[in-house]
Amino acid sequence: MFSLLATRNSNFSTMSRSATPTEPVTTPSEPESPVTSDTPPNLFSIEGLQNDEQRRVLDMIVQIRKCGLEGNLSLPQIVVCGDQSAGKSSVLEAITRVPFPRSDGLCTRYATEISLRRANSSSLTISILPDEDRPPVEQEQIEAFVQTIDNFDELPRVMDLAKAVMGISNRGDDGASTRAFTSDVLRIEISGPTQPQLTLVDIPGLIATSTRGVTKDDVDMVAKITDYYIKQPRTICLAVVCATNDYANQKILEKVRDVDPEGNRTLGIITKPDGLPEGSISQKNFIDLANNEDIFFKLGWHVLKNRSYEESDFTIEERDEAEATFFRTHSWNSLSPDCLGVNTLRTRLCNLLFEHIKRELPQLHDELEAQLQKNRDELAILGVKRSTATECKAYLSKMSLDFHSICKAAVNGQYEGSYFLNDIDPDFSLESSSTLSRTRAVIQDLNSRFEEGIRLNGHKYQIEMSATSDNKEEEEFQWPRAQGRFSFGPTGSIPKVLNKVDSVAWIGKVLKRTRGRELVGNFNPLLIGALFWEQSSGWEKYASSHLELVSSICRRFLKKLLHDTCPQDVETRLWALRIEPELKKRHQSAVKELNMLLDELKEYPINYNHYYTDSIAKRRQQRQQVILEKAMKDASSSQTGGKVFNDNTGVWERPEIQVVDTAAAIANFTSASQPDMNEFACEEVLDCLFAIYKVLQKTFVANVTTQVIERHIVRGLENIFSPVTVNDLEPAQAEALALEPAAAGRHRAYLEDLIKKLEEGHEIFQSVM
Repeated sequence: MFSLLATRNSNFSTMSRSATPTEPVTTPSEPESPVTSDTPPNLFSIEGLQNDEQRRVLDMIVQIRKCGLEGNLSLPQIVVCGDQSAGKSSVLEAITRVPFPRSDGLCTRYATEISLRRANSSSLTISILPDEDRPPVEQEQIEAFVQTIDNFDELPRVMDLAKAVMGISNRGDDGASTRAFTSDVLRIEISGPTQPQLTLVDIPGLIATSTRGVTKDDVDMVAKITDYYIKQPRTICLAVVCATNDYANQKILEKVRDVDPEGNRTLGIITKPDGLPEGSISQKNFIDLANNEDIFFKLGWHVLKNRSYEESDFTIEERDEAEATFFRTHSWNSLSPDCLGVNTLRTRLCNLLFEHIKRELPQLHDELEAQLQKNRDELAILGVKRSTATECKAYLSKMSLDFHSICKAAVNGQYEGSYFLNDIDPDFSLESSSTLSRTRAVIQDLNSRFEEGIRLNGHKYQIEMSATSDNKEEEEFQWPRAQGRFSFGPTGSIPKVLNKVDSVAWIGKVLKRTRGRELVGNFNPLLIGALFWEQSSGWEKYASSHLELVSSICRRFLKKLLHDTCPQDVETRLWALRIEPELKKRHQSAVKELNMLLDELKEYPINYNHYYTDSIAKRRQQRQQVILEKAMKDASSSQTGGKVFNDNTGVWERPEIQVVDTAAAIANFTSASQPDMNEFACEEVLDCLFAIYKVLQKTFVANVTTQVIERHIVRGLENIFSPVTVNDLEPAQAEALALEPAAAGRHRAYLEDLIKKLEEGHEIFQSVM
């Protein structure tokens, strides 16, 4: 039953009566009312407690409540809470001057909302807000209960009728259909030209343990109701404690300190001070408590004297006079006058509520605006009604147009719409939905990382023919340095480093098992293919990993886009029936294309790119140049030249010059150019391998990114669900995709009603702020 309180926000301000725990299930008697039948409800007004500014601010909250926004916005309110029989209802009566029915043993069974409203005419209206856990039929019956009365004499009778409608048992009732407590909310609205704008909440008192007529479930439900109300951040708690019971034993103090540890929004109320012997230790302890010396609340404490049994027939004025006399003649007068009596409490509460509301207004306004925008967006996603095939097709056409345009912009890299400007991730993380929406940028980045991974880590062996090289032209013919694992690439080891000796040994082993009829010093042309296949064996892992990653990115993007452009019921059906099957086809086509490329790699390399022959020629020239340079260096000697006048120093000098013995240089070069035939063949093979690997690597990367990724996964992604696709749908297909369930229709009506209320609240805020 508590779900009512969990779903409707805390702002259903509620009140009722409390009773002694010895008789928790009772029927309220009808004692003589302190007002006569011809007394108007506004006679006991507290209008004078509020100035014009306070009325304007409080009136705004009242109007927002009337818009029906209590369940959606946490509105400021005052909640009277305490243990059972602590005197909560008497406190409420003293503050509001509303004579509620009273009798011994009367116990608050439901949450009650007491609303004082400023109006041109006087009236008193009682209604019930049913617990949402009740069956719909019962809810309708309870909501139909509305009673308007002209004076307070009729209040006990109407409250009895309300209890009967809510199914609350009277004393001695054992009917299975009745209950001791309920989560229904009783609303009492008292209007009049001199009434203030004030709403207070009275909730059932906390029960220590189950008794006759009160079950363990009832105890738990009352505790949940109390927790729900006092946890609301904009609620001022009037924590009522009874002076005739040690306050350390009263559970309400523990609860309010749990939810408001600093005491920022809690005002302690001490009742029944006349129940303590004058000068007793108990009286001193409670006076210390009222001085804020034990349990500290920033709002402080206040002391009220309720009617005693002998004073049960006192009028409101007589009650106030008896209270004032008591505080003048007892030790309680040691407290500040501002902390004693109901008159100062009324002023104190009005000021507290006014200041509390003023502090909360900016945030409350922001919450209202956020709620309004959120519900407008949600209603926009629901779209128009979809109860016929024609309506379904019209809806799908409009929705597909938005889907198509956003998807096309994402694929083309035109991020100009508002869809691409929300929650931009500065780190460009693939886990961010804003990153996914920039699909072209993500694909470009992944393609670049794929190329980098293949180039730096795609080869099996890292062949180091020389330790270092200062020649930039020579660096062009070096295998790229391995960079370790890439977060976007496959899991695996980095290329194995081979020095010149190891690489020649590797080539020699492959040369031996591929030898044909070629002469010594030559090699089988098929050797280049065998070496290439082994050296490029890691390409498949990189390409497959890249394909799966890009496919996943596109899938996640479309899933998010669909979620943002249509309601959940359409999203589920459209994804399952149209988009996901199409994505699977595209993925299968991409895998098939990639397999064809990989199969081609297993054939002997075919190349017509002049880079291959140019690379081999340049590599040979570069190697010959190194040999020639060494031969000339070895044939060079230093000699002293003739005298030369140095203009800088002004003296004659004999500089050293390098003389090259041409015959020796030629001899050195000739001898160095006659290497071991096996090593010569291996170097020739490595030159050919390097050249063909580099050519085919560029070709493979280009083929994967264009023929696999672009052709089968990215290109035409926006056409998966476009207006053209919708136009080709049969009526039955359109209904299967977009026919609106009954729940969606109800949700649309709910959103439209809520938006209307929020817009009214927005206008109220604008007029006041």
